[in-house]
Amino acid sequence: MAWNKFPYPEKAYAYPGAALQKSWERLHRGDCEPFPEDARVQDAWRSYHAGDFGKAVESGLACGIAGYNAANKAAAIYANYLDSDDEHKRRLLLEVARRCEEQQGKTPADANCWYLHAYALGRYSQSISVVKALTQGLGGKIKHSLVQALELQPRHADARVALGAYHAEVLDKVGALVGGVTYGVKKSTANELLEAALKLNPDSAITRIEYANALVMMFGKAKMKDAERFYQEAAAFTPMDAMERLDVEAARAELAD
Repeated sequence: MAWNKFPYPEKAYAYPGAALQKSWERLHRGDCEPFPEDARVQDAWRSYHAGDFGKAVESGLACGIAGYNAANKAAAIYANYLDSDDEHKRRLLLEVARRCEEQQGKTPADANCWYLHAYALGRYSQSISVVKALTQGLGGKIKHSLVQALELQPRHADARVALGAYHAEVLDKVGALVGGVTYGVKKSTANELLEAALKLNPDSAITRIEYANALVMMFGKAKMKDAERFYQEAAAFTPMDAMERLDVEAARAELAD
């Protein structure tokens, strides 16, 4: 398949040689991915960080299970931000979810095979409509995978963001009564999760974007100023890689509307 090009290429996102390991902690503060020993997997991650998502998927999959996280994250981020074909986007996300389920059977202690499973199913759910996804039972799968990720890695900021966003989105779509009774979601829990994510990863644009969206979904106009502040902070960050650049550009686009 032909992959759309990352629209903001920068030399700063390349991380050649030892630069990748040197910057790894900062680049992966959100997902706590361990630095890979396999040089081929390192190259897959280099492609991911540089925005060459197609190459990251191809080279990551060529490494087998060890390269799945790089391939899956590349495919999921590409689908979410750069894939203009809705049908293809949904297919990519379901492929990521299936590979994550394979990982869950073979390497169940890997927090990111649970997190990326939830991320892929969450973006897929948004694509088909959250209400439809809930009726198909995807909400329970998403929540279960995020809880598993956090049990395995309590410092996983991105999983906290996703779980907080899950609470907010379900509340927005089905209301507090049904959301609380049927899905176990609460506004207070969403706030706690998103606040914890901010403390764990204070330089994250996406955490602020998702927090802003959650506030609007849960509180409407009453929290609009707080949401706008989060978007302004997200738009002002200096991104460290392609994904962060896409997040920053998304925040800038939101403010421009």
